[in-house]
Amino acid sequence: MPDNLPLSLLKIRSSMEDFIASNLSLESDELEFSDGRRRDIITASKAAGFYYKTQSQEFGGQPANLLELTMLREQLAATNSIYARFVFGPGPGVLHQARGKLKQDYLDPLMRGEKQMAFGFTEPEDADRPTFAVLDNSHLTLTGRKSYVTEGASADFISVLVNLEDTIGKKLGTLMVVVDKDAQGVSIENAFTSLDGGAHLAMGFDAVQVPVDNMVGKPGEGMPRALKNIADVRLMVAAESIGICLWVLAYLEKKLTAKHRSGHALADREGVRLRYADLRIETYVGRSVLYRTARLAIGKENSVNEISACKIYCTELAGRVVDQAVQLSGGQALITGHPLEKLYRQVRSLRFVEGANDLLRLNIAKGKFDLGLGKL
Repeated sequence: MPDNLPLSLLKIRSSMEDFIASNLSLESDELEFSDGRRRDIITASKAAGFYYKTQSQEFGGQPANLLELTMLREQLAATNSIYARFVFGPGPGVLHQARGKLKQDYLDPLMRGEKQMAFGFTEPEDADRPTFAVLDNSHLTLTGRKSYVTEGASADFISVLVNLEDTIGKKLGTLMVVVDKDAQGVSIENAFTSLDGGAHLAMGFDAVQVPVDNMVGKPGEGMPRALKNIADVRLMVAAESIGICLWVLAYLEKKLTAKHRSGHALADREGVRLRYADLRIETYVGRSVLYRTARLAIGKENSVNEISACKIYCTELAGRVVDQAVQLSGGQALITGHPLEKLYRQVRSLRFVEGANDLLRLNIAKGKFDLGLGKL
């Protein structure tokens, strides 16, 4: 639990509390995004040192381990601020070992916040064949479609997972390739908004010419690179889910103890107390799961199954907590713009992020039955 954190992390948590109080506690403007406020948050975060905790030392970062990041991500999510996601700087993602022009033209601007990257992984169900690229000396010819480019609407370039082959059709394995969104042959087939408000794209690639300098790693490394950081992201999603639960419980405490139109506080009613108590119990369990898993993640043992279990439990818990909060708050919570209405949409999407929960359930069973991995 967070109560047993070392003194060094408790000091950092206290510093984050001060940062939040000074920069993220303005409720009046949290529903309307302002780019000026975003820049102010980034500037303040850099001054406080938080911005660099997700960046490598190579870029002047001061990377934190997963236990510290879990603690801080939970804190930030508990603010329910639309600016909380700008406190940490962008990580390198699949470009973490980029060198030469790939580093100069894409990774460096990404880390400085000058460019944004999206990830093209998902193939359309009606595709004749997966997206592929033909390697011919100095360039690749990329052809195919990606049906769900996450946050592609705001991206400058896309990291695309392709099946690589040579000019005579020999299979060379999977590869990640960086493609400029405005490159010739790149088309936007559909722009859509998901339930949580994210702006995504379906994209087509019609014989797009890509220089070999834009290859991320070597042929055959595409899928491993795509999956390398996925466990870390799952733990991040779990931390954010618990942070949401904490915000909702604090919101409900104020709501239920305030005077109701009946003349009495809703918290005086036994049925309301029972529901509220269940939410506190489940959140207590969820925080225990989260922090135990974060401690496992910084150890040397394989913790893939535990992280998957944590992601499943915490995202589904957030769904139950927000759902019950809507029920206890009444019909006003269904109106667009209400903080619970926004959270209701957001938490539903979390069950799909970095692997649908049912797919992760199958992986957990496979880990135990087929590989002998996992602990209770």
